[in-house]
Amino acid sequence: MCLIKTKFAKTAYVKERGVFMKHVHSLLIKPLMGEYYPTVVRARGVYIYDEQNKRYLDGSSGAVTASLGHAIPELIEAMYEQSQKVSFVYRSQFTSNPAEKLALKLSEWLDAKEEYYSFFVNSGSEATETAMKMAIQHFQEKGYRGKNKILSRWVSYHGITLGALSMSGHVKRRERFVPLLEDSPTLPAPNCFHCSFNKTYPTCKLACASELETAIKRVGKEHIAAFIAEPIVGAAGGVLIPPAGYYQEIKKICQENEILFIADEVMTGLGRTGKMFALDHWDVKPDILTLGKGLSAGYSPIAATLASENVMLPILNGSKSIMSGHTFSANPQSAAIALAVLNYIEKGNLVERVRIMGDYLLTRLKEIENQFPLIENVRGKGLLIGIEFQTCSHGNLTQLVVNIAKEKGLLLYQPLQGERE
Repeated sequence: MCLIKTKFAKTAYVKERGVFMKHVHSLLIKPLMGEYYPTVVRARGVYIYDEQNKRYLDGSSGAVTASLGHAIPELIEAMYEQSQKVSFVYRSQFTSNPAEKLALKLSEWLDAKEEYYSFFVNSGSEATETAMKMAIQHFQEKGYRGKNKILSRWVSYHGITLGALSMSGHVKRRERFVPLLEDSPTLPAPNCFHCSFNKTYPTCKLACASELETAIKRVGKEHIAAFIAEPIVGAAGGVLIPPAGYYQEIKKICQENEILFIADEVMTGLGRTGKMFALDHWDVKPDILTLGKGLSAGYSPIAATLASENVMLPILNGSKSIMSGHTFSANPQSAAIALAVLNYIEKGNLVERVRIMGDYLLTRLKEIENQFPLIENVRGKGLLIGIEFQTCSHGNLTQLVVNIAKEKGLLLYQPLQGERE
């Protein structure tokens, strides 16, 4: 890439694919300032087109978000119909039919023995922070004001706002803000390919899960409100699949110590892994669940925090109010789109489709793994699949692969610090 700045105007000419393209001076803060980003002009299905009409296969659904594809007529129609009625009301003044219906449907989809209440927000970070607040308030309303700590794992990512970042075991994202963060990460995430305990499953006897018990004893269960985990670690670890029995043991330890279990399903929920929720692979129900990304399939910002009746009961019998909320929480426009997304998934039997296509894709990628020694490991469930490359002395191999793929028109998602140190 070649960058030439003109002397008299705020204009840059970027040489991309052998062609100089004119770009007006930008005041938009991008992920990496000074880097060139192509300008998107349209998208259809799994393809995105830039201003040079180059076509990209959206192989990662953006940030694992545009899970159904772009410009789906049914979803566009739902957006239009709701905008003709009402796009915004403030949650302290009104409720709306789309938000009420969405909450009911999500509870039904959890298929648990008890109902789950939904708190709608705008992003995954907001959802995990709301989960943290709910867990702490649950115990406050029961008279246990000392139970206000959240435990989490290293190699995890629960969001970029300060509360969510406190729960994230992600050195690169935390390092600038350490003085402002709580020390929530206390145990390693399960990673059988690079076991933190140098053990092998099943003779390890789930040492990674037992480490939660050790952490609880160290901190004191009287101080802990909840333990939060991504069922499958995504953006921090590149799809880390836990061993069989891990989450059953985690839930058991939480119950024995009167600690709530929060499942961060912002990336893994709503069919991405070939089950409606990733925890369904292990037949475990959390006390609190967070959703985002695929909840609207990228058509509108919305996320959700779902709490079981058991979690909500002390609040319903006490203050009757969750001390959280945002201007756009539960807005009818986003709720209507999310409801249309769920109906589209249901109508097309897409969760089963993901399972079938995921099995096929994983099998083919495993074949490629066997052909190329630089590929260290391929793993995944459904259409959430990670490819781990060997450490390369000549630079970041993963970044190189992602860059070359983009040049050739394939978009891949690189977890930040996804490579093994």
